[in-house]
Amino acid sequence: MTIRFDNQVAIVTGAGNGLGKSHALELARLGAKVVVNDFGGARDGSGGSSEAAEKVVAEIQAAGGEAIANGADVSSPEQVEAMVKEAMDTWGRVDVLINNAGILRDKSFAKMTQDDWDKVVAVHLTGSEICSRAVWPIMREQGYGRIVMTTSTSGLYGNFGQANYGAAKMAVAGLMNTLCLEGEKYDIKINCIAPTAATRMTEDLMPPEVLAMLEPKAITPAVLFLCSQQAPTHRIVLAGAGCYAMVRLMESEGVYLDENERNVDGVAAHFERIGNMDNAREILAGGDHVTKILTKAAHAKGIKGVSE
Repeated sequence: MTIRFDNQVAIVTGAGNGLGKSHALELARLGAKVVVNDFGGARDGSGGSSEAAEKVVAEIQAAGGEAIANGADVSSPEQVEAMVKEAMDTWGRVDVLINNAGILRDKSFAKMTQDDWDKVVAVHLTGSEICSRAVWPIMREQGYGRIVMTTSTSGLYGNFGQANYGAAKMAVAGLMNTLCLEGEKYDIKINCIAPTAATRMTEDLMPPEVLAMLEPKAITPAVLFLCSQQAPTHRIVLAGAGCYAMVRLMESEGVYLDENERNVDGVAAHFERIGNMDNAREILAGGDHVTKILTKAAHAKGIKGVSE
C-alpha cells in the first residue's frame, strides 16, 4: 500500500516551523496542494509575520510542489474564513485540515494570569474549532474530509506549569469525540495526534541530547496516516522519538448500589470495586455509557426489555 495525496488540498496551521513545517513538506512531497499557514508570532503568541510560511512555500515550490502561504491568526474567525476562501478560490476544494498552530505561556497555576489562560485556550482550542468550522460545510458538501487535531500528553496526563495548555489540549480531544460522530455519514474522519518533538516551542525545555532524538519528522508519518484516505476515525495516537502508541478512553464495569447504600459511605465502601478495570471497555459515545448504566440498573431491579 502506497499512501499519496494527489489532487488533494491540505491546510496546515502553524506550518512555518517545527511539526507543521514537517507535515506540510511531506504532504507536498506526496502530491498534495498545501496551504502553509503560520501567524509568525513568538512562542507566546506575540508579534506576527507570514515570512516563515513563505519560506516553507518556497521550499515546496523549489521541489516541484504547489503551495500558498497564509498568515491568518487561527483565533480570528474572519482571518480563517479568508484563508479557506483563498484555498477554495485557488484549488476548489479542501480535503485535509491539520490543526497544529499553538503557543505556550507556561506558569504554575498560582502565577498564571487570566490573559495567560485565555490566549493559550484561544489558539489551541478555539483556533481548532474555528478552523474546523470553516472547512466543515465544504467537507460535508464534497462527502469527504480529514481533520487532525493536535492534543498533548500534557492534557491527557498532566504536566506541571501547563494548566492552560493541558486544559486546552484535553478539550481538543473532546472536540474530536463529538465531531467524529457528526461527520461519520459524510466520510469526515477526525483523529488526534499527541506529539513529543523538539520544536521552537520546546527547544529550551530539554537538554540537547534528548532534543536530538525528538525530530519533528518522526511525528509526521502518523499525522499523514491519520489524514489519509485509509485513516480510521476517533483515535488518539501518540508519537515521538520513533515510538508510536495509542490512547483509548476505557470505563470500568462499575457497580450498582441499592438505595440503602446510595450514600457517601456506600460509595467509599465500594470504591475499589468501582475502579476495578478487569472488565473495562472502550466507550465511543455518550449514549453508549447511558445504555450501559441503564442496562445494569434494570438488571439489578429485575426489569426486562432493557439491554445493550
